[in-house]
Amino acid sequence: MKKILFPTDFSDVSNNAFIYALKLADSINAAIITMHVYQLPQANYINVAEYLHEIYDVTELSNFENYKDEVPILRRIAEENNLGHIKISHALILGNLIHEIQKITQQEHIDFVVMGTKGATGLKETFLGTVATKVMNDVKAVILAIPERCKYQPIKKILFITQYKPEDIDSFMRVMAFANIFQAHTDCLRVVPPNHDDKHDNMKDWNTLVENHDITFHTIKGDDVEGIILNFIELHKINMIAMHVYRRNFFEKLFQTSLSKKLAFHIDIPILAIHE
Repeated sequence: MKKILFPTDFSDVSNNAFIYALKLADSINAAIITMHVYQLPQANYINVAEYLHEIYDVTELSNFENYKDEVPILRRIAEENNLGHIKISHALILGNLIHEIQKITQQEHIDFVVMGTKGATGLKETFLGTVATKVMNDVKAVILAIPERCKYQPIKKILFITQYKPEDIDSFMRVMAFANIFQAHTDCLRVVPPNHDDKHDNMKDWNTLVENHDITFHTIKGDDVEGIILNFIELHKINMIAMHVYRRNFFEKLFQTSLSKKLAFHIDIPILAIHE
């Protein structure tokens, strides 16, 4: 049986994303593992040693009680969507969220990680949004990020962002397999600079991959990559966007905002991020 990992903080954003996890589990015959990761408080005041055990015990008990109260809510969401038959298990973990997601993804051979993401408030990222984009960048799994404004709709049209490079092909094949599950149409979009030279083009190699598949290739010239993608989504009524997440070095991560991160804060459809 396939496995879906669902990290949650029990917020409305997470509960909304849980519907996508359930629908995906139903479509691919998967079980869901929900996980809530918490950290113990940093106590910095004087003479803390004699109280440390008590502080930690209270914190762990509080997290357990909250988790115990929230689990039935997830079960109710499943039943309200006629998905009560989905097998769901739960994990309450002390540790660092990203590290624990990486660890359980490897140990349990997770097929998909599904989680909610919040948009940006002005120039400041919200916590869950920051976490979701870190997971997309750092966890080597297929990540399905569900924006807070996204309400579930059947997956009928998927947009795959690509430069038609050979290193994108493995991710493209995964997107094709995902589209087949839902019998969805796939649009592939490349955005290139206005002065782009089409002479050295890999499109011919890609055409051989899509015989007998419901896939359309597009290339649009322009400088505003994000704007072009957002306009394409609206024009073609796309209800899921997919992309290959490239490994970046430290300085690139420090000085550039990845496309997946920008889109996570500006669109209201799911993002399927496939790590190399």
